Amino acid sequence: MTENKRVKWGRAARRVLAAIALAIVAFLGLTATGRYLVRAGWEEAKILWRRRPIADIVADPATPPPLRAKLQVVLDARAFARDSLALETGESFTTFSRLDRDTLVLVLSGAYRDRLKSYTWWFPVVGRVPYKGYFDFDQARAEAAALTANGFDARLGVASAFSTLGWFNDPLLPTTLRADTLTVANTVIHELTHNSFYAPGGAVFNESFANFVGARGAQRFFLSRGQPKAAAEVVARWNDERRIGLFWATLYARVDSAFTAHPGDDGPQVARRIALRDSLFVEARGELLHELGPKLKTISIRALERLRIDNAVLMSRRVYLTDLDAFDAVLRRNKGNLRATIQAIIEAAKANEDAPFEAVRRLASDSAPRIGNNR
Repeated sequence: MTENKRVKWGRAARRVLAAIALAIVAFLGLTATGRYLVRAGWEEAKILWRRRPIADIVADPATPPPLRAKLQVVLDARAFARDSLALETGESFTTFSRLDRDTLVLVLSGAYRDRLKSYTWWFPVVGRVPYKGYFDFDQARAEAAALTANGFDARLGVASAFSTLGWFNDPLLPTTLRADTLTVANTVIHELTHNSFYAPGGAVFNESFANFVGARGAQRFFLSRGQPKAAAEVVARWNDERRIGLFWATLYARVDSAFTAHPGDDGPQVARRIALRDSLFVEARGELLHELGPKLKTISIRALERLRIDNAVLMSRRVYLTDLDAFDAVLRRNKGNLRATIQAIIEAAKANEDAPFEAVRRLASDSAPRIGNNR
C-alpha cells in the first residue's frame, strides 16, 4: 500500500470512528433508553466506588457481632456456590457498598389488560426483558402511571439486590443484609447463578432457574454448616414458593382459556375479555386466601391479603415461579446431586435456546427414575 493510500485509509478510519462515537453520544444523550443507561451507569459507578472488602469489615474489631456474623455467611455462601455448586463467582460479593437511601431500586413490570403478554423493554446485551429497574423513583412512578394511562396493568416492586451478570464486581448492599440469614444466603447463590448462565431475552427461565438454585443451594449450604433447622426452614419456604407457583400457573391457564374463547380486537370483545379475567381474579383471590393460604407454612394470610391480582402481577410472578417442580424433578433424577443438576440444566438450556423449559422437562421425564432424598 502506498503512502498516499495509507493516508486515505487512515482518514476514512478516523471518520468512521468519529461517526460511531457521535452515534453513541447521541444515543446516550438524546434517547430515553440512552439517558436511562447513563443514570444506571452513574448509580452503578457510585456503588462500585464505595466498595470495601467484606473480609476487612469482618476482621475489624469495631464491626458489631451481628453484622460480622451475617457478612461471614455471605462469604461462606459465596465459597459454597463456587466450590460445591461450580457457579461462576468472579469477585462478586467480596465487597460491601453503602447506599444513600433505604431502597436500592424500584422495578417496574407491565402487561396488556386483555391478553397474557408482558410489556417489555430492550437493552443491549440482555435483549428484551419484562421488567425495568429504576434508581430514579420519581421516574419509576411516572413510567408506571404512563403505562396505566395507556391501558396497561402496571406493577412497581422493590428489589434489594441485582446482578451485572459478572460484568462488574457486584458488591453486597445494605438492602440485602436487612433480610434474615436464610434469605441472604439464598440471594447470594441466586445472583451468582446469573453469573454462570443468563440467556439473552430469557428472563422467565433465567429467574425461575436462579430461584431454584438459590433455594436448593441455600438448603445444602446450611446442611454443610451443621444447621439442619435452618435448612428445613429453607425447604419450607421453597415448598411454599412451589405451591404459589402452581397457583399462578393454574390462574394463568384459566385466564388464557377465557381470552382464547373470546378473540378479536373490537371494543366489545376486548371489554368482554377484561370482564372475564376480573371475574377470574375475584375467584382466585378467594382460593388464595381460603384454600391455599391455610396450607402455607411460611407466608401469612395477612401478606396474601395485601396482594393485588392483575395481569402485571400475574406475569411478573411467573417470571420467578415458572415450572419450579420441573427443576426439582431433574434434581431427583440426579439423586439429589445439585451440582450435576445445575450443569445438566445449563447445558440443556444452551442447546435449546428457543425452548429451555421444554429441555428441562425432557430432562425430568416421567420415564426417568425418581431417586434420592429431595424433600
